[in-house]
This record gives sequence, C-alpha cells and structure tokens, in this order.
Amino acid sequence: MCGRYAASRRPEDLAGVFGVEKWEPEESLEPDYNVAPTKEVYAVLDRPVKDAEDPRPVRQLRKLKWGLVPSWSKTPEGGARMINARAETVHEKPAYRRAFAARRCVIPADGYYEWVTGKDERDLEVEGRKKRPRKQPYFVLPADGSVFAMAGLYEFWRDRTLPDDHPQAWWVTCSVITTEAEQGPLAVAPADGPHSLADIHPRMPLMLTPDRWDAWLDPARTDPEGLRALLAPPPEGLMRAYPVSTAVSNVRNNGPELLTELEAPEEATLF
Repeated sequence: MCGRYAASRRPEDLAGVFGVEKWEPEESLEPDYNVAPTKEVYAVLDRPVKDAEDPRPVRQLRKLKWGLVPSWSKTPEGGARMINARAETVHEKPAYRRAFAARRCVIPADGYYEWVTGKDERDLEVEGRKKRPRKQPYFVLPADGSVFAMAGLYEFWRDRTLPDDHPQAWWVTCSVITTEAEQGPLAVAPADGPHSLADIHPRMPLMLTPDRWDAWLDPARTDPEGLRALLAPPPEGLMRAYPVSTAVSNVRNNGPELLTELEAPEEATLF
C-alpha cells in the first residue's frame, strides 16, 4: 500500500522532468518529508486549460488533495479512506472506474515509507499476548535517485453547499494505484533487513517508468484493456530500501532528517 511518502523536489524541477507546460507559482508546496492522507500534493496531468481557445490537452503540475472523492459522493468524508486503488480492480470499482477511463495522473515522490513488524514483537502478537507490536519504518526509493513516479487517478467533486464562485466549491482529489510488491531482490538492500519489497509489505505503489508516462496521461486513451496493460509492474531491481527513524511514524514530525539512513534498524527485524 501507500500510506505515507516524501516529496521534496521543487516544482520547477518536476516541470523539467515531466515536460510540464503549465503550473502556477502560487500553488507551490513546501517540501514535505512526511506526506499523509488528506494533505495537498503535486500531481502531473494532461488536461485542456480552462477558458483557453486551444482545446488540446496541456501537461500541467497541479495541487490536489490526497484521498479521492468520487464525483457522485454526497459528502467528501470518505476521501481519507480512498488514498489507494488496487491495480487489479481499479477498472471495475465504482469509486475509481470513471477516473481510470478519463482522469489519470502521475504523483511524483522521492520515495515512500513502509513499516515492518519486528520478529520478537510479531511472535508476541501471534501468541496472543497483550502487547502492541512495534514496527520499523523503511524508506523505499529508486536506486538511481530519480523521481518516484506513482500511477494515480484524480477526480472533481462539487460541494453543493457552497455557491459557484466560492474558492472551495470544487475539490480536486487523487488516489495512488498500488500493485503486488515485487519479490525479486532489491537493487540495494540493507545488510540486516529486507531483501525484496515483498519482505516489507505485500503491496507497493505502482511506479511508472518514463516510457509509460505519455500513454498513461493521455486523456484520449479510454480503452480499459489498453490502459490495464500500462499497469504492468515495472522491471524488478530498480529500487532500494533502508531503515529510517521511527520518528516518521508520527505525522507531526517533518524534515529532511526523516530520510536519514540508519546503520541498523531501531527495532528487531524479521530477518
């Protein structure tokens, strides 16, 4: 799954990486090393510019809220639960299928966090003892330091309690698509830790390699089967993972120190 990630790149850098034609400086976000659901995040999308004479799609860097609210929802309250959409069923689930067909995006990140329960703690849990298992966070990122481009969906939701000209009358929300975690060896693995992404968690955000960005973002592509082909997992061996401080487990903590690699996990590991 993807429940927390880091996004520290500047918008002008993201614009260069993704070939963005339009972004508004007033929508710039501060670097965020502990992005959590319901926060505002960057997304890259291809869409015609409102009120422009040229109807062609324009690649834009937009600020969206993480947690998709379907257009038919009566309230936005369920958005916090729709932060992830499964690649295997995204084309058929009512909450996602319309966005999958017409409103796809790329959500750029440095990498994502995932938590592993230590062996000793897990054994206590299995034995039924009244002890909450502690978890060691790992940071997962491309081994070459490139942008981690997560496949995403976005949706518009109209708040009918507000007038048309109210700045919050329209919500634009997004969700990260996830897939089965790869079982092959990591490109760089910690000496005392997981050897594959599947060792950390059974799910992972679906990373789109650059050769798929244009096809994924193209709103003219609406064939479900053709789009599903783009959801094939990326080649194995592109990622690395390393342990980080348990401070990241508290969403109030935020800063580059959260990405500091630990020499050894703070908690006992599974390995």
